[in-house]
Amino acid sequence: MRLFVAVYPPDGVRRDLRRRLDAVATKRLTAIEKWHITLAFLGDVPPDGLPEALAGVTVPKGRDLRIRGGGDFHRRVTWAGVEGELGDVATDVRAALAGAGVPYDSRPFTPHLTVMYTHDEAVRAALADYEGPVWTLDSIHLVRSEGGTYTTLWTG
Repeated sequence: MRLFVAVYPPDGVRRDLRRRLDAVATKRLTAIEKWHITLAFLGDVPPDGLPEALAGVTVPKGRDLRIRGGGDFHRRVTWAGVEGELGDVATDVRAALAGAGVPYDSRPFTPHLTVMYTHDEAVRAALADYEGPVWTLDSIHLVRSEGGTYTTLWTG
């Protein structure tokens, strides 16, 4: 069981991106219901006490966000970029986790949404000029990943 804290774009936002990528993808995209922006990756830790720790995080509800552009990590992971400020939310989440003594991946926060676990030049080209619909931040989620299934354990 692996845990992470994330923001999920609304269904319509994810469907808009999926339509763009389905038209060009030559390799398999990740499942649309899994598309999220990771604020903190915790790994294999028990969820005990995490909702209480995260309850202190201030989520700036109403902040505008948008999926825009894209890139890849070492030609192994292809991602869509996120426009709008999430760095302060990620910092607050990580501070809450640290305060509760919960370890997390300390790599620098790079707001993105993973669309495939491989490289596809056609997808990268489609992402280059992509600007999805604007949506407003309304919540963060504690999510468990187990056996390929995501389960939301807490929303705040």
